[in-house]
Amino acid sequence: MVSGDERVAFRNHGNGFPSDVQAHEADWRLAEEALTTGSVQEATVVGWNRGGLLVHWRGLQGFLPASQLQRMIRYSTDEERDAAFAGRVGEVLHLRVIEVDRSRKRLVFSERALQWNGGNSQCLWQDLAPGQVRRGRVRNLCDFGAFIDLGGIDGLVHVSELAWRHVRHPSESLEIGQEVDVLVMSVEPERKRVALSLKKLTPDPWETVPERYRIGQMVQGVITNVLSFGAFARIEDGVEGLIHISELAEGNLTHPRDVISEGTPVTVRVISIDPVNRRLGLSLRQARAMEGGQASAAPVTDQ
Repeated sequence: MVSGDERVAFRNHGNGFPSDVQAHEADWRLAEEALTTGSVQEATVVGWNRGGLLVHWRGLQGFLPASQLQRMIRYSTDEERDAAFAGRVGEVLHLRVIEVDRSRKRLVFSERALQWNGGNSQCLWQDLAPGQVRRGRVRNLCDFGAFIDLGGIDGLVHVSELAWRHVRHPSESLEIGQEVDVLVMSVEPERKRVALSLKKLTPDPWETVPERYRIGQMVQGVITNVLSFGAFARIEDGVEGLIHISELAEGNLTHPRDVISEGTPVTVRVISIDPVNRRLGLSLRQARAMEGGQASAAPVTDQ
């Protein structure tokens, strides 16, 4: 993902004629395919902004962030930057697609990514085996996980295998280009698939929950999700418990959001422990009663 000055909006639209629209859609599909396969693409530099170069690829305009150039352009003033970027207009570059966001018309390339796949993939397929720990580089992040270049072969870390805690999007844990150690979970050469895990390189916190928590114990947590039947609170990385709506406050509640919201720090009482099913029952109501009403959720303000 790119951010800050490297973010730019593109006008990747056809002219409205059916043939142009079809070609435009075909180009986006090819971009998504190039993102998945990591194939090398040719694009022509057609302009620049303060964050990098604008490139033309098929019928689309893309962005090459300055941080993704093979050789970083050094400059001390905006004038030097503009002169350096202007000197590259017209160049045909070999690049890899690292981000495709059709909804925002964003197409991002990398020149540095060319060096990520330098290994002998045929030998690597023969050497890869479940249980191995491999060093790789993050090549792409998408909603369902992260693609890791193992030196000629891409493996997938599904979003559920990124960490023991809940991860909404891989960008919360990883960055494109980052080097990481991963555990090989499965290898399917015939389908060209490798399943990887980051979280399995660290201990499962639920395995020792009975050693660290007991019924009746008061613990600190942070509300992570509020639903109609209650709220989930994280009491440590990878361990969350449920505060049922009946355990939020005295009396009847219309909805848990009447007393709690995401991000609220709370003091809660442990009322049940089920490590086999990875369930922890918590009570805010009992904690408040035991502490004389002092352990309470922060007031909810209107958004």
